Amino acid sequence: MEFDFDLFVIGGGSGGVRAARVAAGGGAKVGLAEESRMGGTCVIRGCVPKKLMVFASGYRDAMGEAGDYGWEVSTGDFDWTKFATRLNGELDRLEGVYQNLLKNSGVEAFAMRATIVDAHTVALADGSRKSAKHILIATGGRPVRPSENFDTGLAMVSDDIFQMDKLPKSVLIVGGGYIACEFACILHGLGVRVTMFYRGAQILRGFDDEARGLIADMMAHRGIEIHTGTNILDMKKSDDGLWVKGTNGTEHAFEQVLYATGRAPNTDGLGLENVDVEVGRSGEIVVDEYSQTGQPSIYAIGDVTNRVNLTPVAIREGMAFVETVFNGNPTPVDHDLIPSAVFTQPEMGTVGLSEEEAVEKGPVDIYSTSFKPMQQSFIGREDRVLMKLVVCKNTSVVLGCHIVAPAAGEMIQLAGIAVKMGATKAQFDQVCAVHPTMSEELVTMKIPVRSIA
Repeated sequence: MEFDFDLFVIGGGSGGVRAARVAAGGGAKVGLAEESRMGGTCVIRGCVPKKLMVFASGYRDAMGEAGDYGWEVSTGDFDWTKFATRLNGELDRLEGVYQNLLKNSGVEAFAMRATIVDAHTVALADGSRKSAKHILIATGGRPVRPSENFDTGLAMVSDDIFQMDKLPKSVLIVGGGYIACEFACILHGLGVRVTMFYRGAQILRGFDDEARGLIADMMAHRGIEIHTGTNILDMKKSDDGLWVKGTNGTEHAFEQVLYATGRAPNTDGLGLENVDVEVGRSGEIVVDEYSQTGQPSIYAIGDVTNRVNLTPVAIREGMAFVETVFNGNPTPVDHDLIPSAVFTQPEMGTVGLSEEEAVEKGPVDIYSTSFKPMQQSFIGREDRVLMKLVVCKNTSVVLGCHIVAPAAGEMIQLAGIAVKMGATKAQFDQVCAVHPTMSEELVTMKIPVRSIA
């Protein structure tokens, strides 16, 4: 049977674009459809604009510290319009880069929605149909608003943050995951009065307890008001913005409310009912270790599979897909020991098992130190950092590394190499310290602070 394409990719995010480019580079005829902006969540509505906002939000504290170090500085108000104009220009540039990468690779791109008709056919929004030997779904995910007895549509979700006309004076953030915490720190750093409602007992559930506890303390110390065990009971428009009643009995008006309570895979209306593709309880596409669905010609990668929802993981999955399908080299995706960072202030970098997870698997030694870093201690700041290693008591293998500190994301990338290689605590100890740095503590902690059988 003759097909229009060897591969048709639905979704123009980082994973889909990488898979399309690499397959086309190997000689395959590739088509790709994207209904929104090329670049997907990470480039347009996530990692990239968020990190630029992180940079912007850090200058207020930096200028305050510069004054204490002897510099004559003055801090005015943050100009959201100036920043947003530059931000949108950068996103336009990056979208153009992605478009050119596809064009130069020989990928035929369709700027419209595509849905699945059958195992080898997709329908485009212009009414045309394209056949393909293989179909790759890389449609990503989206932020969701919870269903409540009031109009949650009055509030923003994370996508809306980047499209604000002006910076609000106050915001209530609902949620306690990494997205909620990152935006809480960003907006606070830009001068917004930030309140958080989180229904759980502690923010950043799923991360190491000691690490997330320090971040919560530092966020509160900086002035972010965190209410745990709390949710919105009612919300209405008011003269001051949005009037909110919390389950803790508080009533307050906020200029904006931001829901950061979770994300859902983009599978609605995709036509999956027409093919043998299983959808899980959260709407995710169920795949095997090679990213293949129950329909042999259809694969899925990235956030739409709800495995490890990180951009570099989606790219790795896309590369493994091409290696498996087009290069004849079946390559399972390795989801073990993936480093990640949470861009709060201070940042958290983490790889491997948390203390709580490790204890469930066997006896461990915990090496941990929390201290005031030299840069902030010198000027009387109360900022603290954390360096922590979780070590298997029986083998001395480092099972997890957790860092809470400025630039923790940069540090964990390098520590992740050692942990992925299966380094032991003794091998960490053999490395000479770089002094004076915060990270030298990772190789100078000699005595465990606790041993757990």
